[in-house]
Amino acid sequence: MNKNSSNTMALAPNTSNKRETVCIFGTGDFGRALGHKMIQSGYSVVYGSRSSQISNLIPKDAEVLGHAEAAQKAAVIIIAIQRQHYNFLTPLAEVLRGKVLVDISNNLKLNQYPDSNAEHLAQLLPGSKVVKGFNTVSAWALQSGTLDASRQVFVCGDDAEAKQMVMNIVRALGLTPLDKGSLLAAQEIENYPLQLFPMWKFPIFLSLGLTAFFFFYCVVLDIIYTYIYEKSNFSFFIAITIPNRVCPVMALILLALVYLPGIFAAIIQLYRGTKYRRFPDWLDKWMLCRKQLGLIALAFASLHVVFTLVTPMRAFVSWRTGEGIISQALNNKTEPLNHTNAWLSDSYLALGILGFFLFVLLGITSLPSVSNNVNWREFRFVQSKLGYLALILCTAHTLVYGGKWFLSPSAYKWYLPNIYILSLIVPCAVLVVKFVLIFPCIDKPLTQIRQGWERNPKYSK
Repeated sequence: MNKNSSNTMALAPNTSNKRETVCIFGTGDFGRALGHKMIQSGYSVVYGSRSSQISNLIPKDAEVLGHAEAAQKAAVIIIAIQRQHYNFLTPLAEVLRGKVLVDISNNLKLNQYPDSNAEHLAQLLPGSKVVKGFNTVSAWALQSGTLDASRQVFVCGDDAEAKQMVMNIVRALGLTPLDKGSLLAAQEIENYPLQLFPMWKFPIFLSLGLTAFFFFYCVVLDIIYTYIYEKSNFSFFIAITIPNRVCPVMALILLALVYLPGIFAAIIQLYRGTKYRRFPDWLDKWMLCRKQLGLIALAFASLHVVFTLVTPMRAFVSWRTGEGIISQALNNKTEPLNHTNAWLSDSYLALGILGFFLFVLLGITSLPSVSNNVNWREFRFVQSKLGYLALILCTAHTLVYGGKWFLSPSAYKWYLPNIYILSLIVPCAVLVVKFVLIFPCIDKPLTQIRQGWERNPKYSK
């Protein structure tokens, strides 16, 4: 009996944890989802609506009143309506005076209006304390509970106390508030949900451009050239062979481009003799998207691995293997094992495996859940030291595999170099310059500059 009673009491709601009342203007998808989440978190929710008739979509524990009556019941009012409907709030100015108004609206396009929605609301109701927040969280995420990708909530406002009240609500809902400052930041916060992978644009466009170039480059050399001069139709190379040449080339070049801006930064700092001057804008933007470049490079490397694994299953490979066996049988001659080719084959495979392993390690440590659990020195060791080692191994993998084409005249079809020769230009340049930069005579002054020493302090003023 006692056991059953204790279980019943444990399952009963704890009314002592009941929080204050929050008012929500608007009964749309987001207003209903937010109200349901607040009720689960212990808040009393009252909806302000044009119609006091309760809909079955409204959370059952919520109260629905007229706008003026609902506003009088709460100190915090969430405005879950679009900007074009703000005018109905003007007659409620006296009721809303001194209240905290949380603007959660978003627009349909970037910079849709000259001022932000939150600033416009503050101009309509100068007696209220307007705070921007909750616009980066979706109604679906609130309803389904899958908040992992949208747990952070940007908050801004001119009144510190009002902002703190909203941030307390954010925390109570299991979200993470991030103070973005005054209401002037509202425009940036409203633009944030409308941006489509802002840090990925340059890496993606660069990758698409280089992929298209190398793909058509291979089509010209491997299909068009052989068709014209050898009358052979290798158009089926488009499916597996050419992608399996483009993917490793892209992976190697993009990995080199991850470390190339660091080389430029070191050279600029050595030339200027100070670290207190801004880098050029193009270099700043390049350095900010290095993580995205590295992850795209890992994607290309992974595709290369998959294409390589399926190569033995191709009809062309089976035909070529069978033709070789039949040719040896007809000639009654067995080709001896070429130990040089065997060594080269095993070497470039081993280098590729090790390089890909470090590549994956770099990608794993780029994940926020992993990078947040390592200190700065550990993260720098993996991303810098092991990153350069991965670049060395992948470059060596390509050199061992495609180095034979450097001095072979037949590799220069239409006087164009093989794709593997082109792929080595950027990584080899990065590794050579990096090798020079680690010389003590260069590394020592560079380290001093990065620690704050200046050659000509007047230039930093």
